[in-house]
Amino acid sequence: MPPGTITSLVIQTHDKTRVNVFVDGAFALGVTLATLQREGLYKGKVLDGVAWSRLERAEADEQAWQAALRLLETRPRTEHEIRDRLRRKAYVPEQIEGVVLRLRELGLIDDGSFAKLWIENRAATKPKGPQALRQELMSKGVDREIAAQVIAESTSPELEAEQCMQIARQVVRRYSNAPDKLTFQRKLGAFLQRRGYRFDTCKPVLQTLWAELQGANEPDEEEDSYEPE
Repeated sequence: MPPGTITSLVIQTHDKTRVNVFVDGAFALGVTLATLQREGLYKGKVLDGVAWSRLERAEADEQAWQAALRLLETRPRTEHEIRDRLRRKAYVPEQIEGVVLRLRELGLIDDGSFAKLWIENRAATKPKGPQALRQELMSKGVDREIAAQVIAESTSPELEAEQCMQIARQVVRRYSNAPDKLTFQRKLGAFLQRRGYRFDTCKPVLQTLWAELQGANEPDEEEDSYEPE
């Protein structure tokens, strides 16, 4: 933009958080109130080439920041998700890095906290085993080591076994017509392992439920050849 003097600042009709900047009587650009305050814009201020460049850069940075905040309004996000969404909106790497750093400093993004909340929500709505949780977190961009640490802190073998049994009981009737024990264990076991439960966790659950289906009071101790698929 050529050098000029700000002749008026007008709040936009449909967005009270933005201001139209007029230079030498003509519309120049729209900026957020945050940019206006940060850059010290006022009627009568002279904008030279350097000031214009700084203003345009500041407004672009503010737009990236607002885009990130809108993403966080819907649900927590990982750093990877923020970076990816801003990249898809065509923000440049320098803007993205600045936004991520600012979010991190303000505590608005934290992959460890995200992972903990994700696991808590899963436990309350749709429990899954450690393996499935790890894959889900990694798909969101959580580092493998962070995911493993949070899962280890948030779960235990006892809780895993309890959840596995709970899920198995919810679906066991689907497999109650299995012709034999091995078929029952193979099919229900595959379902449980797809939900992220380890074979060692699934096996006693399968034995207990098979025994219950057969009307036994105790799990069948007979050795079988069931192995994970």
